[in-house]
Amino acid sequence: MYAEETAAWEIPESDYIRDTFFGVLGAREETDALISGFARKWKLSRMSAVTRSLLRLAVYEMLWGGVPARAAINEALELAKLYDDGAAPSFINGILHQIAQEKGLLQSPETPEAAE
Repeated sequence: MYAEETAAWEIPESDYIRDTFFGVLGAREETDALISGFARKWKLSRMSAVTRSLLRLAVYEMLWGGVPARAAINEALELAKLYDDGAAPSFINGILHQIAQEKGLLQSPETPEAAE
């Protein structure tokens, strides 16, 4: 009976989910170093597990996952609003925005004058 109940909850495997999961794990040292560098006065161990996970996921997606920086940041913020405490979204936004800027991932939209 347990096997039948478990089978009902199985989620089909997704290449994106699998690749992202293992990608985040594989890039953990580099992402943690980036996050730590921008999280002034905050150690990773002091952050909630949700905050750490969202930061790691978004940094991976921006740098290696092919997700546009603004989309990765917005998704992290939406998840933080749902699953983290009230201060987390602004904290996460600040760190991710700084990382994206430093890596040249945030392009401001061109003005009509600049396009000419």
